[in-house]
Amino acid sequence: MSSENNQKLITAFSTALEIDASQVIDDLKYQSIPEWDSMSHMFLISELEEVFEVEIETDDVIDLSSVGKAKEILTKYDVSF
Repeated sequence: MSSENNQKLITAFSTALEIDASQVIDDLKYQSIPEWDSMSHMFLISELEEVFEVEIETDDVIDLSSVGKAKEILTKYDVSF
């Protein structure tokens, strides 16, 4: 399931940020590219909640600062990578 969830994560980031899937790597950080600004961050959170069927807490929304961090946070919601 972990590779399936990893693909879902890549697709969610790609869709929400409107970037190529090849750009979605663990080191991709919030505001490191023009496409990942505060507005698209909220689209990303919404996309992640929909794709993984979770409700991300406010503290985690604020803490989600990279693709790697997104994996770490989603793990708290029983999503495995």
